[in-house]
Parts: sequence; structure tokens; C-alpha cells
Amino acid sequence: MRRIVAPSMLSADFGNLERDTRMVDRSAAQWVHIDVMDGVFVPNISFGFPVMKPIRQATGKVLDVHLMITDPVRYAARFVEAGADYVTFHYEATDDCAACIEAIHAAGARAGISIKPATAAEVLEPLLPSVEMVLVMSVEPGFGGQSFIPSSIDKIRRLSEMKRRMGLDTLIEVDGGISSANARVLFDAGAEVLVAGSAVFRADDPAAEIERILNA
Repeated sequence: MRRIVAPSMLSADFGNLERDTRMVDRSAAQWVHIDVMDGVFVPNISFGFPVMKPIRQATGKVLDVHLMITDPVRYAARFVEAGADYVTFHYEATDDCAACIEAIHAAGARAGISIKPATAAEVLEPLLPSVEMVLVMSVEPGFGGQSFIPSSIDKIRRLSEMKRRMGLDTLIEVDGGISSANARVLFDAGAEVLVAGSAVFRADDPAAEIERILNA
């Protein structure tokens, strides 16, 4: 089973973004997670294209971009051009998931699809063969520092069973309320990529917390 940690830059110190990105780059984390919010799909605004550039310049690691925006197909290619390796959009944000997936692939990145806590895992079953990753939101998207929603564990298990039954290699990512305290149960349930924000950047030793998550 793969184990990947993707620290979320939403919890970094925006006044020292290059410093914090280089810390992640030196750490055992394999990915860097970037949350993009438009203030419409979720009630907050975060990174845009200009912020992607210094992050990309400060790390050679995989850039994992999570679009919490309306009309994601309109912007998918631009985030790939800005350096994204994975672009994940929300199932709830579009009426044409296939078009979003196609746009991400055509731009040269790997595609992910995310679901909010209230959305059933089963809606993703017909889309699993078309994407490289599914993202289970274990908090309500839009804010950092929330508590993990326990029902997410069963959703991870159901997705893991779906991919096993279909013979797929699709990654299962989880985002929200993750730390070294609950990482083990998530990996055991079938998660392979864990996004951790507050737990990493508010730790006395962020690099050590990353290693604790990986080795949980």
C-alpha cells in the first residue's frame, strides 16, 4: 500500500511562503497540496495563479492542486500551465465531469475528482476508470483547521473496495482534520494520500510531524 503525505499550503505562513515550501521540499513529504478557493463554491478565497509560480519554483515535488471553484473546466488547463501535476475538481461543481477530466488530461496533468462529506462515494463509481485519483473531503471544504468527520472512514473503505473490484490503480486521497493521531486508521481503511495542513504547520517540528504521519 502506497503512503503519501501532502502538506497543505493553505496552513502555511503566507508571509513566508517560500520558506515553508522549501521546508516541505526538504521533508519526507512526497507532494505539496494547494487549495484553490473562489469564494463562490466555498465561502473563502485562497490561492490563484500568481501564487502557484513561487511554490512551483521552490519545490521539485508533485504539486497537487485541489480546485474548490465553480466552472472548473474553464481554469483546469491554466493550473496545469502554472505547474500542477494533479488537478482535482469537485463532483458537485460541474454538470459535466467528463469534460473536466478530458480538459485536465489534454493539458498534460493527472485528473482527480473530489466529493464533499454529504456526497455518497457511489456517485464516483462510473468515473473511477477515467481518473487517477479520488479525493474524500473529511471536513466541509472551504476552511482549514476543522475536525475530522468520522463517517469519512467508511467512505474510504467503500471506494477502496470499488477500485479493488474494478482492478483499478486509482489513488484515494483524504483531506481534512488529518494528523499523526488518525493517519493509521485512514491508511488501514485504504487511503494512500493524506493531506495535512494545521497538524504540520502548527507543529513545533513540522518535518517530524510529516514523518509521524507517514509512519503511523
